[in-house]
Amino acid sequence: MKRAISAASGTNEANGAAGQARAAGQARPEFALINVLKAVAAQLIVLHHLAFYGPMADHARVLLPDTIDWLGDTARIAVQVFLVIGGFLAAKSLSPGGHAGLAAPRAAIWRRYVKLAPPFVAATLLAALATAWAAAWMTHDSISAPATFAQLCAHAVLLHGVLGYESLSAGAWYVAIDFQLYAALALMLWLAGRAAGPSPTPRVVSYLVPCAVAAGIALSLLYFNLDAGWDDWAPYFFGSYGLGAMAWWAGDRDRKGGSVALLVALAVVPVLAALVVEFRDRIALALAVACALFLFGRARTEARGPGASVAGYLGRISYAVFLVHFPVCLVINAAFTRYAPAEPHWQLPGMLLAWATSVAAGAMFHRWVEVPLGRTIRSTTTRLATPAWAAERVARR
Repeated sequence: MKRAISAASGTNEANGAAGQARAAGQARPEFALINVLKAVAAQLIVLHHLAFYGPMADHARVLLPDTIDWLGDTARIAVQVFLVIGGFLAAKSLSPGGHAGLAAPRAAIWRRYVKLAPPFVAATLLAALATAWAAAWMTHDSISAPATFAQLCAHAVLLHGVLGYESLSAGAWYVAIDFQLYAALALMLWLAGRAAGPSPTPRVVSYLVPCAVAAGIALSLLYFNLDAGWDDWAPYFFGSYGLGAMAWWAGDRDRKGGSVALLVALAVVPVLAALVVEFRDRIALALAVACALFLFGRARTEARGPGASVAGYLGRISYAVFLVHFPVCLVINAAFTRYAPAEPHWQLPGMLLAWATSVAAGAMFHRWVEVPLGRTIRSTTTRLATPAWAAERVARR
């Protein structure tokens, strides 16, 4: 089953403006392309797991053999979309200009953990319950052994793959890898700042990090990504993640043409070399997504029309859908195995029901678990990390 530092005043002004816009009924501009890509990729991942795990697909394959085979195999590379977007948004958050240095890498890494882990832990507990439920209704390879306390703890610290524990959900590996990749980029920025010294030249500040990331892309794609034994570790996936970061920096409209061309070359050349050494569909897709983000990824637009609104919403809930779809699909598979005839015309509608229910469950999980849980934990950790004298001074202002 494997496989965002601005000044406080500026932040408050931005939040106030966003709140006023929402109060006036205005849509907040969003990264439209990213929303569309996340929406489509999330649906493909759900369909991939439906086709790969569970007996419904085995029965329904008779009706749509080519489609289900494609979903069960090729559609898995849609995860590359999330890897590239992850690198793109991490660069935006950690170093928008691609400059060396990061003042507080531990704080940045902690913020990422707080964003990813709490909803992930909640979804993991849901998956453990769903597994026990499904096991009572069917016997299938997609059902894991009952979760142990140590296994749950390993998931909570995002080290389940590294420590050799079986994932309790089909997408659990990605959450751990995303955290590793973000931490790796944060540490790379911090180390680059240390290497540049206290008074670096502007050219060093501008190019040290992109060159380091380009080297990381090359090392990842020409070595680590060729060995599946590394797939529990960030270096295996850094090629795609690094492409996303390079796409953000190269897409800066304030850069001169020569600088943009250099950044594009630093990103693309190692990828092309890696594809010559061994062509991989997933890496070709990552390059295509990075090119699209370089050209259009920074464009912010308001959601206008039902299509844009739907894409924006599906993009916002994509992480929640990613987290909860597997237990939902598992239980529905078990229910159709126990109570429905093993006929293609019954099982195919069961797959469609599982897909629709996964999206609905993701929407509910996003609204009732992911958002309030994240807000509560951020508020709690901020209070704990802020000295009492600082909080009193802020209150007196």
